Amino acid sequence: MTVRSRARLAALAVPLFLLVIAAALRLPDLATRGTWDADQGHDMLVLRGLVRDGVVPLLGPPTSIGDVHHGAVYYYLLAPAAALTGGDSPLAVTALIALAGIAAVLVTWWLARSMGGPLAGFVAGFAMAVSASAVDESTFIWNPNLIALSSAIALAGAWRAWTTRRPRWWLLAGLGTAITMQCHVLGVTMLPIIAALLVADARSRPPGPERRSVWRFGLAGLAIVAVSFLPLAIHEWTTDFSEINAALDYLRSGGDPVALGPIARLLVIGTRVTSWPLTGLLTDGAIAAMAATLTVIAITVWLARAGTRREREAARWLGVGLLWTAFALTFVSPSLATVVPGLPNDHYHAFADPMVFCLVGLGVGALWRGGAGASATGEARAEASASSEAGVTATGGAGATGATGATRGATRTRAGRAIAVVGVIALLGWNLANQSPGVHPDGGFPAAEAAADRILETADGRGLTLRSLPDFKSSEAYAYPLVRAGATVRMEEGGGPATPTGDLLVVICDALFETAIGAPCGGVAEAEIAPADRFGQPVDRFLAAPGRTISIYRPAP
Repeated sequence: MTVRSRARLAALAVPLFLLVIAAALRLPDLATRGTWDADQGHDMLVLRGLVRDGVVPLLGPPTSIGDVHHGAVYYYLLAPAAALTGGDSPLAVTALIALAGIAAVLVTWWLARSMGGPLAGFVAGFAMAVSASAVDESTFIWNPNLIALSSAIALAGAWRAWTTRRPRWWLLAGLGTAITMQCHVLGVTMLPIIAALLVADARSRPPGPERRSVWRFGLAGLAIVAVSFLPLAIHEWTTDFSEINAALDYLRSGGDPVALGPIARLLVIGTRVTSWPLTGLLTDGAIAAMAATLTVIAITVWLARAGTRREREAARWLGVGLLWTAFALTFVSPSLATVVPGLPNDHYHAFADPMVFCLVGLGVGALWRGGAGASATGEARAEASASSEAGVTATGGAGATGATGATRGATRTRAGRAIAVVGVIALLGWNLANQSPGVHPDGGFPAAEAAADRILETADGRGLTLRSLPDFKSSEAYAYPLVRAGATVRMEEGGGPATPTGDLLVVICDALFETAIGAPCGGVAEAEIAPADRFGQPVDRFLAAPGRTISIYRPAP
């Protein structure tokens, strides 16, 4: 087999291998592995309304900052999967998200390969394929779970435009950036990262038609981003700019509470951004997270100075991109400096995941060849020049110098490869040991469906009014399976006691927020909504999932 044949075989075998590994870790037990809570119920209700009733959403899921929402394009992307079952199968929607996670592995492999060669691509793709965090992002319904793919596409399009000198790739970069920004408001952080390479690309061209072509396609990519906000513009025009007013109200109220100073926030958020795709939640492995962060920083600084020309360009771009991400989130989303167990929020910055994986791949690739990049070439030239100036022409002297250099090079290569192997094995072991279980602790959608069946059995055909504790959390986790089963459901918002109607009152209390509620679930908290003089004692009370108590009341006669 010729060298070219082996290269072609490897070019086919590597992505196929990565595809198999990524699928094997994401697709099994997909119906039960992901969490099921209010966000998932809300998304499925919107998708059901879209594919069944033609109710086109102009806003995406609600954010954690008041009444501001993410982009509606998120729902449009999931609509084809929901349409397959008329919005009645969360599994179909989750499967599409899982496929997006698998596709992100292949795009990241391709991106790192174009930056640092086949080994860099393989390691970056493999690290993402086995990453417990990336796998988790692929197994439940949530708007941030699509941005690893969209940001990888944006980065790949920008890098392709930069390296091939073909400006049409900026259209792909614009599309990926638009989806990232639509799927999560913090995705706007991605825009300056892509724009920075666009400016560099334009400045690298001579003035005239070539430079104008870059700007023309760059602006077309920006137009794609702008068009993605058309649903929001229609909503604002028809609702007296309610989103803008909600955002302004949030800012006037002081925004997120800040518990740490800016330097401490930067350190915490920077560590979370860098370590999340490699070692998971910071509080689940602080030492591993810090080690991963320091490793990525070391790789970035090393390659930015001593890599090949292409590695230097990639390391500087991605390194500055990660630094910008940490800095921007420190001030835009300071709440990320506080880790809340039980609530997923590292997915918010999943747009940075491909950057981290690519840097890891580039680092391993450089270590494998002994770090021989631009610095090694420069050293060789310097040695040759010094020998010439010293008049070293004797065969024995030149041979000794060459032998010494070869020995040093071989030693450096062996050490680099040993470090690379140990690092990859450690990364693989950590992530395989921390994969999510086959059934989520809250039971996933099957547990919610079972709770809905029990509620319906108690209701015996009567209408249902749902209330949630705390009142800022929606009751849609159970509204969706109830609506799906054909029940008449009314979701009541706000605080204070409920008003008795002909419906059964269903109170859903989440113990994770007992501090905010001000009373424990299981009786005391529910009494604030369903006082005994109006509703008597509950006709049923049970745990629908760990920490989630459901109480069912009939109005007192």
